[in-house]
Amino acid sequence: MIHFFNLIRWKNLGLIVLVQVLIKYALLLPFYDSHGVVTSLSDLAFYLLVISTVCIAAAGYIINDIYDVEADKINRPNDIIINTHISEKKALNLFTVLNIIGVGLGFYLSNGIGKSGFFAIFLTVSILLYLYASYLKRILLVGNIVVCLLVSLSIILVGIFELLPAIDQTNRNVQITFFKIILDYSIFAFILNFVREIIKDIEDVDGDYKIGAQTVPIVLGRERANKIVFALSLIPIAVVTFYVTNYLFKQIEVVSYFLILVIGPLIYVSIKLFMAQDKKHYKHISSVIKFVMLTGLVSIALFPLILK
Repeated sequence: MIHFFNLIRWKNLGLIVLVQVLIKYALLLPFYDSHGVVTSLSDLAFYLLVISTVCIAAAGYIINDIYDVEADKINRPNDIIINTHISEKKALNLFTVLNIIGVGLGFYLSNGIGKSGFFAIFLTVSILLYLYASYLKRILLVGNIVVCLLVSLSIILVGIFELLPAIDQTNRNVQITFFKIILDYSIFAFILNFVREIIKDIEDVDGDYKIGAQTVPIVLGRERANKIVFALSLIPIAVVTFYVTNYLFKQIEVVSYFLILVIGPLIYVSIKLFMAQDKKHYKHISSVIKFVMLTGLVSIALFPLILK
């Protein structure tokens, strides 16, 4: 069972669940009375949305591991699960079942709120995850951008289903304002994930080269790729600093949170990237970025304090 949970990246799925729950119960529902935020989904429907998101994401991790077996023999030989602990046939069956559940729930939810067109989101994501694993990830930057967009979509999906269907002439400004807050978090996730994707490409350059992938370090060389990702790492620092100084500067507790748990670690990442030389350095930096992803997104829980 532990191999199944590792295959579907249970920690990453847990972060998706946590962020979606925080958006619903820390960002939207608390401001119904004070700001007039209106949501579309009942608790049951919301949890079905979470389950749908998790199922499709888990299916994506499975198909990615199936196509990554050869590269992983070089990049992380001790972590291979497909054909070691779980057969490829069983993994493909799990991939199919999870996709059917995820897309099926998406169809049900879309029709349940009177927005049948929203079903296309789930179907498109399912197809893109397969194309990413089988083809797109080998194309220079295309795979990186696709996976970052899909991560961002898992965040903004809550806003699409909760806020947009409930917009009318009386609450348009409020609904759009809170949708923009969710959009800001999805942009933060995109930027941070993009930096991490390039770092992972540098870390996995040997295995990626074997399977013919055209990643940034393969095309430009590891040294140039390191310089590029160092420059990219400064972007989230600038973005978060701008956001904090312009919107949160009066909230000392919130500013302290961002300085200690988001901006500080991001500066650490940039310093480490400047000095990084081997695989273990990039692996450590990647882990720190995952930590920042967690602390940055969990800051959604601070909004009852920010907007009090």
